[in-house]
Amino acid sequence: MGRMPSAQRRRQLVEAAIRVMARDGVAKTTTRSVVAEAGVSLSVFHYCFDSKQELLEAVMDTISEHSESDVLTTLTRRPTLRETIRAGLQAYWDHVLANPGEHMLTYELTQYALREPGYEHLAKRQYERYVAAHTKVIRQLPAVLGVELTVPEPAAARYLAALTDGLTLNFLVLGDEEKAGDVLDIVADQILTLVRE
Repeated sequence: MGRMPSAQRRRQLVEAAIRVMARDGVAKTTTRSVVAEAGVSLSVFHYCFDSKQELLEAVMDTISEHSESDVLTTLTRRPTLRETIRAGLQAYWDHVLANPGEHMLTYELTQYALREPGYEHLAKRQYERYVAAHTKVIRQLPAVLGVELTVPEPAAARYLAALTDGLTLNFLVLGDEEKAGDVLDIVADQILTLVRE
């Protein structure tokens, strides 16, 4: 491969790591398996990342960005506020359905970080990232939808992060897409109680 800017090379390695980890598991993923997947040399990895821990952090951020960008791009006013909220939830959900391995990987990364000495902070950072992503969406509400929260923003963000996290894990374990859709309808109704026009 030709020369590539380091940010682009990092992105290439992160996406390769996501594929390898989703396929083989976090514990079995090595820097060598990541560079093989990316089609680059081990020296390229060490040029882009100081450690596997730094790579895991980048993987966590990237997976979050994938679903967050899907939600933000669909957050436009629909005929009703409920339809708008439901469409945002559906955008997240469509990402889960299209990328179940990636979402399963997030739970594995959390467990790995909690059990691996020196990595515990990554699990906390991962969940803080989820809350930050929900906060970003919430902050779009006044401008895009003309609504404001009736509860404190941090509490709403944690609530939504817990809902999406729980629903995602439930789906990954039980695999019932129809029942998950029913829950999204309930969540949309609940979110309506957290805002006012």
